[in-house]
Amino acid sequence: MKFSPLIPLSLAFIILCSSSSLLSATSSSYIKYEEFLQCLLHHSPNTYSITNLVYAPTNSSYSSLLNFSIRNLRFSTPTIPKPLLIITPSNISHIQAAVVCSKSHGLQIRIRSGGHDFEGLSYVAYHPFIVVDLINLSSVAVDVEQSTAWVQSGATLGELYYRIAEKSRTLAFPAGTCPTVGVGGHFSGGGYGTLLRKYGLAADNVIDAYLVDANGEFHDRESMGEDLFWAIRGGGGGSFGIVVAWKVKLVPVPATVTICTANRTWKEGAIKLIDQWQYVANKLDEDLFLSIILTGGKISAQGGKINPTALFFTLFLGKADELLTILKNKFPELNLAKEDCKETSWIESAVYTANGLQIDDQPLEAFLNRTPLANGSFKIKSDYVKEPITKAAIEGIWQRLKSQDIEGVNLGLIPYGGRMSQISESEIPFPHRIGNLYKIGYIIGWEEQGVDAEKRHLNWIREIYSYMTPFVSKSPRAAYVNYRDLDIGSNDKYGKTSYKRACIWGKKYFGNNFNRLVHVKNEVDPYDFFRHEQSIPSFPHHRF
Repeated sequence: MKFSPLIPLSLAFIILCSSSSLLSATSSSYIKYEEFLQCLLHHSPNTYSITNLVYAPTNSSYSSLLNFSIRNLRFSTPTIPKPLLIITPSNISHIQAAVVCSKSHGLQIRIRSGGHDFEGLSYVAYHPFIVVDLINLSSVAVDVEQSTAWVQSGATLGELYYRIAEKSRTLAFPAGTCPTVGVGGHFSGGGYGTLLRKYGLAADNVIDAYLVDANGEFHDRESMGEDLFWAIRGGGGGSFGIVVAWKVKLVPVPATVTICTANRTWKEGAIKLIDQWQYVANKLDEDLFLSIILTGGKISAQGGKINPTALFFTLFLGKADELLTILKNKFPELNLAKEDCKETSWIESAVYTANGLQIDDQPLEAFLNRTPLANGSFKIKSDYVKEPITKAAIEGIWQRLKSQDIEGVNLGLIPYGGRMSQISESEIPFPHRIGNLYKIGYIIGWEEQGVDAEKRHLNWIREIYSYMTPFVSKSPRAAYVNYRDLDIGSNDKYGKTSYKRACIWGKKYFGNNFNRLVHVKNEVDPYDFFRHEQSIPSFPHHRF
């Protein structure tokens, strides 16, 4: 079983649909379905009828559409709040109508592209709400001569990569490795992948965008202004408006790249190698990405596999002989051999990583499949490391990975340095730049059903997160906004909060950029229409 980004929340009320023409939100609040449809039609005239794109719970396709992009089974249980309606817009006027009519009917909006929000915030709410699912807005237009592309927010990373590869094998885009992740959420939170040391984040390479704001008005970069354009590139999704499409700068890659994998166990010196990696990985040439994936739990121990395992994964923008020469000089202890490596094109290396580092070849068309490799229940956390942690600390991690009480866990150690140290922490809202050696992503996944299984797995990841406290960033303990984690703090379940409370989680995600994000929010959405448990809050009268 391979685990991909998705995750939790304990919820308390059920939205019911009556068999009549009324949608019941609570015992005292009713929304007339026909009135809402008339509002949508009024605000999206002369286009493909929006009524064909609206799904109520009485519609036979409602459940399948809702569940299709739920990437975490914790959010598909009967007790999870469900949207009153799902709208699948096919053009900008449909989105504008959805915003205007939701405001006039007292509804919140949740915006979903790929459904990989780790806390389900893109399709779960406690207030009466609708989901605007961007699945129909998934076009990608690549301009090879200009090395740019326009990509709609409902496209997946796999679809973006595939369309680039159709036009060029020496152009790429620096985003994530999971092909079913939606572009909209990924870019909104920064978005990183194996090219981050060479070209930075996905959001660093966004050069224009189309957005519908809280008033239902359409903007491009020029009309929205530089403050809002700054905020949407890394300030987290669901706070400032609905980004319909992004113009991105494509980056050059050589015709041949090299990927390598090397598994190391305790007996093979994994602890020492992890320790040494900390001093090497962030200082390597920016063409070289060398990460570690630690695996543990029952799943990794099945089939005679040794548990735990440290997998050293390398992507090098060049040929194998050059890579081996570099590592022989910089990290000889790893003892990487040529048979551990494969020369290929960048797009084929992306297929390889998307396939969970499995050897079997997959066609490029696999990138067009929106169905994830695996579904289950998940929880994720993140940390940033500024000083090498001790061998004793690494051994403590290793001992925890031996647990047979959990099904499967991955810890990803992502090296920084290179381009990530050259971009100012205030260039976009994502602040985690120079001074970070690496990022840690903790992800735990399970298929076992029941409250006890969930509690056991959540306790495990929360315990290792607590254990890591002395070894990671402090004041604040930083976190990655695309790895949503409500444990670190949140607004209340209706999205409302105090400035002091919001700062707790806001500073962890955005550092010194949080106040500027709040300022932008005050300017563009002062009544806090776009909100969720970790959206940027509005404090119109707050002085910074």
